[in-house]
Amino acid sequence: MNANNGINDESGKKVLIDVVGLRKVYGSKVVLDGVSEQIHEGERVVIIGPSGSGKSTFLRCLNCMEDPDGGKIIFNGDDIADMKVDINKHREKMGMVFQQFNLFNNKTVLQNITLAPVYLGKKRIRRAKIKNAFISVGNLFRKDKKTLLEVGDKSKVKADAEANAHRLLQRIGLDDRADEYPSRLSGGQKQRVAIVRALAMNPEVILFDEPTSALDPEMVGEVLELMKQLANEGMTMVVVTHEMGFAREVADRVFFMCDGNIAEKGTPEQIFKNPQNPRTKQFLDSIL
Repeated sequence: MNANNGINDESGKKVLIDVVGLRKVYGSKVVLDGVSEQIHEGERVVIIGPSGSGKSTFLRCLNCMEDPDGGKIIFNGDDIADMKVDINKHREKMGMVFQQFNLFNNKTVLQNITLAPVYLGKKRIRRAKIKNAFISVGNLFRKDKKTLLEVGDKSKVKADAEANAHRLLQRIGLDDRADEYPSRLSGGQKQRVAIVRALAMNPEVILFDEPTSALDPEMVGEVLELMKQLANEGMTMVVVTHEMGFAREVADRVFFMCDGNIAEKGTPEQIFKNPQNPRTKQFLDSIL
């Protein structure tokens, strides 16, 4: 079964993302070779594997930051790999956290967090006003008048976004840095702000692309701790990482990728204590 209408699979869990036959090719190199997998609501999936195995490409294809060359990615009832779909609408519910933070250096911490919510809130107001104009014209010729849409207020959109941003910053102990620019923050602080920025959109799932790989060792723990908190709160997470301790502690399932495929998957105990694929065992022996 797939996630087309929020249908549960055989385990009774809701399928949030249904990947079917996903392919990605760069020139003559096949990076993803027909990957099929499901991500369930509330599930924490950690993806491990050697460099060049397709891990980050798979993750970036899930929200079409990389355009797939074949296959389907079904999210909220739509195949978002289909170019006809409004991908930005779906990205609102699929947060992304990058290796290099990707904060806007010319905007304050508060502005970084509120930029997308304010933009989308104002966009919804503009759309409502346009629809109301058409409804008003149509009502001139209707016996049964249609009710106008609630428009909202732009100043309230900004005020609400800022209040939510301050709440999230308080959670990570950085509300006193709201008016600072990213250049004044440590790497760990930048990454926590990047995670909060994703949370500000109230996503259904967050994708993490090696979120600690650019951090100094002493800063890794504060980022992983925040991710553990999110996991404990039931956030659906797909995480590409080299942090095996995090994978053991947090993951519901671990995927081992190599040569553009998921070569093995299972619980952390199955993967780390009793891997069945020789490539999985070889990889783990080399890093543990």
